Amino acid sequence: MSQASAQSPALIATSLGKKYLMALSGLFLVSFLPVHLIGNLLLFKNDGGAAFDAYSVFMSTAIIIRVLEVTLVAGFLVHIVDGIMLLFKNNSARPIGYKGGSGGKAQSFFSKYMGPTGAIILIYLIIHINSFTLKHRIYESGNVAFYQTVKTAFELQWGGFYAWFYVFAMLLMGFHLNHGFSSAFQSLGLNHKKYTPLIKRVGLLYSIVIPAGFAAIPIFFQLKYLKVI
Repeated sequence: MSQASAQSPALIATSLGKKYLMALSGLFLVSFLPVHLIGNLLLFKNDGGAAFDAYSVFMSTAIIIRVLEVTLVAGFLVHIVDGIMLLFKNNSARPIGYKGGSGGKAQSFFSKYMGPTGAIILIYLIIHINSFTLKHRIYESGNVAFYQTVKTAFELQWGGFYAWFYVFAMLLMGFHLNHGFSSAFQSLGLNHKKYTPLIKRVGLLYSIVIPAGFAAIPIFFQLKYLKVI
């Protein structure tokens, strides 16, 4: 066994290794969100859901997409498990914890609540998968178009409360992304006087635009259902 291969598992077992894994898995998941949002924006098209249904059929039947889904699920599991391990390790050892950026009160505030926001986002994710992916592909497989599944969920599920829970989850996602984006680069050691401020600005913009785009969808359906628009 080479020295490099022997050191790799040992590195992953350390706090530093876990931070590397957290950063890389987080950036991988960040790259997925814009793609997912672009497809979901078809819900706004005034065609009775035809374009979104065609998109959802492709996403649920294309082999390459199914392979990417497995990769995505693996990325989520790695990020979640690694985050839990880091949280317990930091709490037991009482170090500074998983944080990036330049420090300070604002940075400490964001870092402090990465665990709680991540936990709520996980709960949202489980509910989201059950409400859409499992419901459409398993519970109502072949019976209801995906557009109708989304429409019903955002209009009627939990008496309409689910739509607002989704919006709340997107607010927390923005909070989570705002810190996580820049701290991922920090954890990977990619710091530079010239580029770090730009990375932080891009992260802030990303953490606003992407969650806002997702949050607009349930708001749109609720306002249509309430005949406000």
